[in-house]
Amino acid sequence: MSNSFNILNNAVEEILEVNKELELTEQIKSLLNSSKIVVFMKGNADMPMCGFSANTTAILKQLGVSFKTFNILNDEEIRQGLKEYSNWPTYPQVYVNGKLIGGNDIVTEMYQSGELQEYLANN
Repeated sequence: MSNSFNILNNAVEEILEVNKELELTEQIKSLLNSSKIVVFMKGNADMPMCGFSANTTAILKQLGVSFKTFNILNDEEIRQGLKEYSNWPTYPQVYVNGKLIGGNDIVTEMYQSGELQEYLANN
């Protein structure tokens, strides 16, 4: 359905719970498997708590892709554990099909070059 405001119809959902009965690595894997695209960020897509998170989610929204977010400020164990799991020290962290794509800088560069659009279309 088209509209005069060129609003893209994508689903953005915040992950609010994680199964704390699982080991930390399994909690992380469960989050990663909850959607094709998962963004671990400060805040959520509607209310990002840092400019990098805001920019990353804005890019994904602009592309019209569905994705889920997880607010790392609400769970210190996931916040620290994911840094070790991914060997990536900063947030946001964007995953596609469970694979780390990168943070805001990499996502922005990929978007500007067209590589992100191609990657998402092929994965």
